[in-house]
Amino acid sequence: MTDLVGEARESDIDGPGPDLFDPFRLRDLVLRNRLWLSPMCQYSAVDGVPGDWHLAHLGDRASGGWGLLFTEATAVSSEGRITAGDTGIWNDAQRDAWARVVGFAHERGTPIALQLAHAGRKASLGSPWSGHSGTVALEDGGWAALSVSDQPSPGLAPPRAADAGDLARIVQEFADAAGRGIAAGFDAIEILAGHGFLLHSFLSPLTNTRVDGYGAGPDTEGRSRLLEEVVRAVRGAIPRGVPLLMRVSATDWLPHGLTIEQTATIVQRLKPLGVDLVDVSSGGLVPAPIPVAPGYQVGAAEQIRAAAGVPTAAVGLITHSEQAARIVRSGAADAVLIGRAALRDPYFALRAAHDLGADASVVWQPQYERGAWA
Repeated sequence: MTDLVGEARESDIDGPGPDLFDPFRLRDLVLRNRLWLSPMCQYSAVDGVPGDWHLAHLGDRASGGWGLLFTEATAVSSEGRITAGDTGIWNDAQRDAWARVVGFAHERGTPIALQLAHAGRKASLGSPWSGHSGTVALEDGGWAALSVSDQPSPGLAPPRAADAGDLARIVQEFADAAGRGIAAGFDAIEILAGHGFLLHSFLSPLTNTRVDGYGAGPDTEGRSRLLEEVVRAVRGAIPRGVPLLMRVSATDWLPHGLTIEQTATIVQRLKPLGVDLVDVSSGGLVPAPIPVAPGYQVGAAEQIRAAAGVPTAAVGLITHSEQAARIVRSGAADAVLIGRAALRDPYFALRAAHDLGADASVVWQPQYERGAWA
């Protein structure tokens, strides 16, 4: 397997690529920098409706200098939630609640993207702090999971295999959710096609054994068919000037699983359908020996960027400003997404701008500007 541990070399801070705090354009959206907040589940919604926690969580980071914020994985249907605490956008009440969050981010001068998701066979779980491991039973408030086949995720209840009618409905649910996202004011839409959720389970040969045109074979055409239909439907539901992004798990890290080369082929096929940038993660389908280390997924972002000719964003144990700057300057990726470090420090991007001498490219909120690092 290709070595993915791709933290850029120290010398690449002066490489040929752009600076971390240079602007970046995606269709009509011009982002003030290339340091973005990664999608992170909060498990704190009620009936899919984002509430005060989401306003506080994303609102705080909207003041933190980020070029772009992402929502957590937001379900396109009630069955598509990972947990009962997931946010959704399958009805207008959820749309209106998201509009409040979006409006606050815009007041702070920060654009925000909506990540659309369907959990597939990893649905109906307890929240991390619920004390419940595994699938939540129907009698305890759970729901039936739907996936590429009836093969269960390790330790979870078997899902129901989606039939042709289910797949057509799911494609429409993604499109409808994207339309609600635009109505709520989101600046970009991202499709979640990684981490072992529904779309990833169709892409991987480890889980996709279908023989109906959406399934297995020596190439990726059948396995990527559902994702292609979702991309077409979502692209058709949003304005031409709104960027469409996609998160993938580039590799399953297992023999006979999805490979970076296969993912690059899939991305090449999606590019003319309107995907503007690929957010590159890995794993999540089944347990695998992942060599976790700082920047361990950067190499995958670099390979997909080169092979598919599509801009990429890198994510995964990127924890300090110089590391992020090296990734962009080296040309490994066009942007960097920060997750855990942004939970510890909502103002990571402001601090990074200061550390890298790019203070002029970020905006302090007037309530805070007297407390800047100087």
